[in-house]
Amino acid sequence: MPSYESGTELIDAIIRQGNKFISEFGDIPDQYWDTLQPDVDDRTPRQMLAYQLGWMNLLLEWEHAEEQGHVAAMPAEGYAWNRLGELYEHFYTTWQDVAPQQMIDTFHEQVNHICWMVTSFSQQELFEAGQRQWTSSTQSSWPVWKWIHINTVAPFTTFRTKIRHWKRAMEQWDDLM
Repeated sequence: MPSYESGTELIDAIIRQGNKFISEFGDIPDQYWDTLQPDVDDRTPRQMLAYQLGWMNLLLEWEHAEEQGHVAAMPAEGYAWNRLGELYEHFYTTWQDVAPQQMIDTFHEQVNHICWMVTSFSQQELFEAGQRQWTSSTQSSWPVWKWIHINTVAPFTTFRTKIRHWKRAMEQWDDLM
């Protein structure tokens, strides 16, 4: 896992990888957003993006709860760390009827909110463990930057590869039709 020297480096990585990831969705026709390619991945393009939107929203919710003096529900109200599949299903259901362009627009908005959130942290808050209650919700007790990285940069990179494979499989599928 990479490390960052500053919040600016983290923001640059979020924006760079986020732009690469979301650019892959621009040329997918709306009628294919719910098409599964099981040989490639067990998610449709809509589900891949819903996963990203879900985790970014949770990051923002955790910090908002703490700012309001509340204890954040981790990972989310009614969900447990050892049953994340149910949380993913919630993400998919949340976004199942939303137009693809609206999902893309929301992705950009959430990236902007997360980047703004990073700028609001001091170096200590961002890079030292135990600075936020929500970061101490697991045994690992990671610093804020690591939580942000594993819920933005890391999956943007991984899912970019997955969506690219999905698109290649669709091209082959179209060639057979």
